[in-house]
Amino acid sequence: MKAAVWYGKKDVRVEEREVKAAQAGQVKIKVQYAGICGSDLHAYHHGVGIQEGDKHPLSGQNAPLTLGHEFAGVVSELGDHVSGINVGDRVVVEPLYHCGKCEYCIQGRYNQCTQFGFVGLNGDGGFAEYVVVESYMVHALPDNVSFEEGALVEPTAVALHAVRHSKLKVGQKVAVYGAGPIGLLTILSAKAAGASEIYAVDVFDERLNLAAKLGAIPVNSAQVNATETILQQSGGIDVAYEAAGVQPTMDSAIAVIKKGGEVVVIAAIPTPLQVNFFELLVKEANLTSTLAYRHIFPEVVSLIAEGALDVKQVITKKIKLDNIVEEGLELLMSDKSHAKILIEING
Repeated sequence: MKAAVWYGKKDVRVEEREVKAAQAGQVKIKVQYAGICGSDLHAYHHGVGIQEGDKHPLSGQNAPLTLGHEFAGVVSELGDHVSGINVGDRVVVEPLYHCGKCEYCIQGRYNQCTQFGFVGLNGDGGFAEYVVVESYMVHALPDNVSFEEGALVEPTAVALHAVRHSKLKVGQKVAVYGAGPIGLLTILSAKAAGASEIYAVDVFDERLNLAAKLGAIPVNSAQVNATETILQQSGGIDVAYEAAGVQPTMDSAIAVIKKGGEVVVIAAIPTPLQVNFFELLVKEANLTSTLAYRHIFPEVVSLIAEGALDVKQVITKKIKLDNIVEEGLELLMSDKSHAKILIEING
């Protein structure tokens, strides 16, 4: 089969790989569409996030690995002891490895598993014609949800988990810092949750134009003082979602929230940031964070199926697997007019 395999920084190769058989408790999926995530960009451009050295304790794999953790497809093979799933089922994959035995898994917080990992980063992923995953990762995809939409369930789950984790109430005001794919999906999720006003903050007009199409009020922080602009227009924000992960956006997020407000960090922030805890104290505000998602894929699929989350709006390009480097991994860094690029694999 054809697969996009990570060998190192700036070294992703589309090559032929053996199609693995589904072992006990596993499911083989013929992938239809897969989305390129920021994690894939970090792996390609910076060489970070991939399982190197020791093999992952749950996947038993290490690099070179097939990338891709946002994907949907059709079940093509079942391993022994798999129930509730049939060959031919349309499915989407929740790509989190978890042990099911540690204290966090027992408490239902499997996204905090002590052996946490991702398909496509810690084991072979969905940028391939076929992928084998654990049966607990597989969720049904109804007929009225396309495979393209299915490939967006995973990033939408990140956004919806953050909104559901927050204290947002119907009619409140929101600011979303960062208008990349996760920020855009957070705008959609906050809108679905009943936010009355949503401000989108970014430095690229191309991204802000996409945010505006989703119903957000665009604020270009490279052209205006984002904090002053939002405060003047809104009178204060109830919940700020930090999906950019840099010092200026963190500072502004804390500055724009009302007394008793909340900042929710979604971005993976590699460099430590300073936090104005005195301002949080004076406002008696909350600062919290979310990691991926848990117990939310069925709800995301249902919301897409019902039309409450029109995730198709963030798709800006579809490409073939052969062109993943030039038209995907490289293009997303150079052309900020793109949000989510999907790879048509067996579409």
